Formats: sequence, C-alpha cells, structure tokens
Amino acid sequence: MGYDPDRHHRRSIRLKGYDYAQAGAYFVTLCIHQRRSILGHIDSGIFYPSPAGLLIQTLWAELPQHYPGVALDAFTLMPNHLHGIILLQPTPGSPNLTLGAVIHRFKSFTTTQYRKRVDDRNWEPFGGRLWQRNYYEHIIRSED
Repeated sequence: MGYDPDRHHRRSIRLKGYDYAQAGAYFVTLCIHQRRSILGHIDSGIFYPSPAGLLIQTLWAELPQHYPGVALDAFTLMPNHLHGIILLQPTPGSPNLTLGAVIHRFKSFTTTQYRKRVDDRNWEPFGGRLWQRNYYEHIIRSED
C-alpha cells in the first residue's frame, strides 16, 4: 500500500523550513527498535557496553573518516539508545550531506554490520529492524 494523505497523517518532527544541510551543531538521539537493551547494561550506576554497543560506538566515531564535512562532539551510549552531537561543516568541492542523510547512512551501515555478526558470531538477532524509525534532534543554537 502506498502513501495516502487521507489515511496517513505522519507529522514531521523537524523544524519547518530549516535547512538541515547548513553548518551547525545537532544533538541527536537514536533508539533501538522496541527499546531492546542490546547495547549494554548498567550495574551500580556504571554502563558496561556489550559487543554490539562497542561496535556502534566504534562506527559512530568513524563517521568523520567517511563523510567530509561531518565532525563529532560529545557521545553517550546507553543500553537501548545513544545520544551524540554531530557538527555539519559543509566543505566546498565535496557533497554536503544533510543531517538526515548522515543518520540514515549510520543506521543502515550499523544494521548491516550487526546482521553480519548475528550470522558470524551468534549475536542476538533482531526482528525486522535494528533501529527505531526516525530519530530525535535538537539544533544547538548557543553554548547554553
């Protein structure tokens, strides 16, 4: 079934009219589908990443190596989600990605890498999808 505007009433959570390809800092949250705690666990207030969590953390840190104009700041991994700050710094002469394109590529690549480890290393399989649809973002406008 295709998109039917009379039946499908998805509301965008993005700032209307904002260009998400422009230079700026963006605080993002990505959640694991169905909030499954596959990235690690917390014991006595300390987070212990799982092998899947270590994979996600490593691939996140490598984003700037793969995409010119993308830099990273603070990052926190939790059992069922992550928080991070992505800095878009468009560079002349190279394609400038939107925030959505960066997130899409990250989710797609991490899903592929996780799926390979389900087959190769008997990681816990996931049903349907690894990541929750969409993501949360806040445009960072000042130091505050």
